[in-house]
Amino acid sequence: MSNHLAESNSPYLLQHKDNPVDWYPWGEEALDRAKAEDKPIFLSIGYAACHWCHVMAHESFEDADTAAFMNENFVNIKVDREERPDIDGIYMNAVVAMTGSGGWPMSVFLAPDGQPFLGGTYFPPTPRHGLPSFMQALEHVNKLWREERSKATEAGQQLMQHIQHAEMPTSNAQPLQKVTLDQAVMALAQAYDWKNGGWGHAPKFPQPMTIEFLLGRATQGDKLAQDMAVHALHSMARGGMYDVVGGGFARYSVDDFWLVPHFEKMLYDNAQLARAYLHGHLVTKDEYFREVCETTLDFVARELTNDLGGFFGSLDADSEGEEGKYYVWSLSEVEKVIKEQQLREVFVAAYGISNEGNFEGNNILQRVKSDEELSKEFKLGLQQIKDLIESGHSILLEVRSKRVRPGTDDKVLTAWNALMLATFAEAGRYLRRDDYTKIALKNADFLLTQLHPGDRLLRSWRAGKAAHNAYLEDYAALILGLLAVYQTAPDVRWYAEAERLAGEMTAHYTDKTGGFFDTRDDHEKLITRPKDVQDNATPSGNSLAALALLQLAAFSGNGDWFDTATGMLEAIQKTATRYPTAFAQWVKGVAFALGDGREIAIIGDSDSQDTKRLLDVVWGEYRLFDVVAVSGFPPAEGAPALLSDRPVKDGKATAYVCRQFVCKLPVNTSAELEENLRVESGDALTNETAGKRS
Repeated sequence: MSNHLAESNSPYLLQHKDNPVDWYPWGEEALDRAKAEDKPIFLSIGYAACHWCHVMAHESFEDADTAAFMNENFVNIKVDREERPDIDGIYMNAVVAMTGSGGWPMSVFLAPDGQPFLGGTYFPPTPRHGLPSFMQALEHVNKLWREERSKATEAGQQLMQHIQHAEMPTSNAQPLQKVTLDQAVMALAQAYDWKNGGWGHAPKFPQPMTIEFLLGRATQGDKLAQDMAVHALHSMARGGMYDVVGGGFARYSVDDFWLVPHFEKMLYDNAQLARAYLHGHLVTKDEYFREVCETTLDFVARELTNDLGGFFGSLDADSEGEEGKYYVWSLSEVEKVIKEQQLREVFVAAYGISNEGNFEGNNILQRVKSDEELSKEFKLGLQQIKDLIESGHSILLEVRSKRVRPGTDDKVLTAWNALMLATFAEAGRYLRRDDYTKIALKNADFLLTQLHPGDRLLRSWRAGKAAHNAYLEDYAALILGLLAVYQTAPDVRWYAEAERLAGEMTAHYTDKTGGFFDTRDDHEKLITRPKDVQDNATPSGNSLAALALLQLAAFSGNGDWFDTATGMLEAIQKTATRYPTAFAQWVKGVAFALGDGREIAIIGDSDSQDTKRLLDVVWGEYRLFDVVAVSGFPPAEGAPALLSDRPVKDGKATAYVCRQFVCKLPVNTSAELEENLRVESGDALTNETAGKRS
């Protein structure tokens, strides 16, 4: 018999609907029952692709005796952290305060009013590695609640002091300074792993926001920043965490070498990493970076996209009950399926495939020899080596497609989709990939039609049903995604929707003390109104909001948006400099604000050849700090203010290069536009048209 999760729409909650545990989803029914029966709440938080969530479920939640004890003594609540980042964030802060670390599955014990008093992450079925068994934890909490409740209450009150919403550190506010960016680069260099690439030790996580910041510094001539970014990108792309056969990245590496991944594939990682490799290609012209970007986007298009254009959340780490089984290879299998001798020998040598393997008797594919080394060994040209390796990938991908595939979390999350939307839009624009542009346009339409009914944005969609108030990150990420789409395919709809979303965001999420709350002003009342400022696996809602408002201000001239964003950046600047990997999106925002970006307005029919020639010049190089608006004449209603009062010159498509709405003289030809775009940072501009921001 199913429990109270049977009517849920979350794949993670549905995984637990037949547990003998009497699970409830988070909501009034469960909370009211806990109060009425004076029982503590056991709150379990996880997500569908989480390997250790599956392990704990099999060991404990499917055990009849454990479930009986839980049902007798607790009200048990399951939460999908991806649908409810507000609940996850609040109680994760509590667990970190209690134990010094966090993770999933997260296991928290609450009073009936939602106040946490004890918690942890994974509990084994028997005492192990210094951890009590899950049953021991349950028995301890039950006794504490029945016999020493005052201790639980006191612990809960102390925890509440730690998890009240964070304020923007306004006491540290100072005007934005370019030295901040230099200091951030030096802090990153001091912590960088020059042997293996990346930052930190196992488990080693990719840092795409950090890499993007460094690539931005590289465009300003910072060689140290470029060296770090390039080294990190090459280190991860050798294989292991990167799926050389089918494209895409796993969540993280369990070792220092990027070899053995935690095999789940998350949409948000692939969105950010594909974009980092795209930008790496644009900065360095390294064709392999372009290849990694494209194979990752092709993986998303092939395996994580629904018929309506939405992107699925993740692929599980497990298949057939084993973590990673879908992705690993034995030598005998490779020798069997790659029949041509030269191809087989080159491929085996490239990846060091052996009988012993490099992972539990199997082989995870990670390059051990470069193309140049293989060229010398086999006396073949570099292009021949590349072609052979690619042929091997194609053969293995075809074989792998016949295996039992890992499960898909097929819900569509607004923020994660928006991150991927921006990547597809930029890749379509810079790589001249019309197929990527079409994917971006379809996704943008899907998000606006399916997840924005009426006057508000929603968080999650699955099987035709949208649910849950959007969070700050959903609004801010979608604004940035729509601005990326608008610059790729300049339909005024995308820009107008971005402005509308910004209006909703500032109206319903603003914190008068500075920055924004994560939840809407009419959101359900929780024990605190969360406000996260630190970047994690995804950018924080506040750092995304700052960048979104900066970009919108560049298009619109809206001084309030500009002031709000710069005020947020000034408040966080000092902290971000000291801990750049924890505030990487913030330092990206500081770089944008200080980047002397230009506003480029092009007036002309987007289908005409003279307009296309101007756009070819604009998108012929990486435009990190510039924004570009395009329209026929006169601009349509809802178009950016940047396009206002911009007449065409001599009846031809016309380009204006501006800084803070002060523009150089308009030009018609590619050569003239190239000359205007060579303006060095800080050069004077001719005040020929509209004035400063309003």
